[in-house]
Amino acid sequence: MQLTTKSEYALLALIELAERSDGVPVSLKRIAQERSLPEPFLEQVFTALKGAGIVRAVRGARGGYLLTRPPDELTALDVVEAVEGPVRPTTCDAPACPSSGVCPAVPVWDRVTAAMREALASFTLSELVAHDCAHRVHTKG
Repeated sequence: MQLTTKSEYALLALIELAERSDGVPVSLKRIAQERSLPEPFLEQVFTALKGAGIVRAVRGARGGYLLTRPPDELTALDVVEAVEGPVRPTTCDAPACPSSGVCPAVPVWDRVTAAMREALASFTLSELVAHDCAHRVHTKG
């Protein structure tokens, strides 16, 4: 499985949202400007994030988006699966495959899937925000 631009933009946008929100909704326009991301594409990404319950929309002149959970409770896995679907490195569908009981490749894909899920789950949004802030300070200094 190749992660798409959706995952990349979703993580960058949520890092920005977590850094800026402080309980105040942040508009997609602002997120797009701050991260140099295409706003129309972010609309699609945020539709998926909203559907997954990761963000909520606030309407009105000062509307925008807010996280539904604290950043230390959201993982990269949550974000990726919200916009991409279940993390699976292959199209192999072992339970539905007629060869699943005898396919010698199933252990490989099971282990790769578990490793990908574990790696993505090991990063919280809070950690990514801290890394981003440290990187920004380092590049400015």
